[in-house]
Amino acid sequence: MSSETEAIHESYVKGRAAFDRGDFDEAQRTFEEIVQKRPHYAEVHNKLGLIHHQKGALGKAVDAFEKALAINPNYTEASLNLAVTYNELGRYDKAGEIFSRAAQIAHPAPNTIDPYIKGKMANEHGRLGDLYHDLGLYDEAVEEYRKALRLRPTFVDIITKIGISLREKGEFDQAVGEFSKAKEANPQYMPARINLGITYYMRGFTGMAVEEWQAALEVDPASAEVKRYLSFVRNEPMAETSAPIEPGTPPSP
Repeated sequence: MSSETEAIHESYVKGRAAFDRGDFDEAQRTFEEIVQKRPHYAEVHNKLGLIHHQKGALGKAVDAFEKALAINPNYTEASLNLAVTYNELGRYDKAGEIFSRAAQIAHPAPNTIDPYIKGKMANEHGRLGDLYHDLGLYDEAVEEYRKALRLRPTFVDIITKIGISLREKGEFDQAVGEFSKAKEANPQYMPARINLGITYYMRGFTGMAVEEWQAALEVDPASAEVKRYLSFVRNEPMAETSAPIEPGTPPSP
């Protein structure tokens, strides 16, 4: 190893250490010095992209990820990072194109996608579903959540979010079905149990709601949220640390 190569390697180790401890300014300075001398290091460009993304400079992040991919078109992590950044910029078609390309590179055979990529894609569909839900576009939210589940059928948080969106649409029976499905998939997953109880309560099935919340309390005896709901429906005094619920209104999800 030449002295120059050794020095660059030491700089990279230094920059990576700064990156790992969250000192992004030092890491950025170090990595930028490296690419000035050796611009063909795809890993360094990818790290710079992550730093820019962390700082909110999404345009610079795109440029850095693109440089990494120009050097190594098969760089899966850079492809995914680029797709995520495009998604945050609202360029969903471009994000989907990058995701598809990354999946094709990882598994050229049709209808097969690397599990890591599946997870990342599912998370992005989930994030987009959250955005639609927050905007009150519940049909679109459910559609994105179901896309996520086609990739990762066991994501109980996504199943639960489908139930919440359906409930917001007034489709209570379908919502109950989704919450029950999530609860069966993971009996320890509290949000599914809590939201199932809320949905029962909103339908007027107070006894069923209480049963569900009591079962949830067995899973997590310290859950202040569940205790608050039970206190509300039993008309018991609220704990001083609990947020008040207006009489006659259902507990919020």
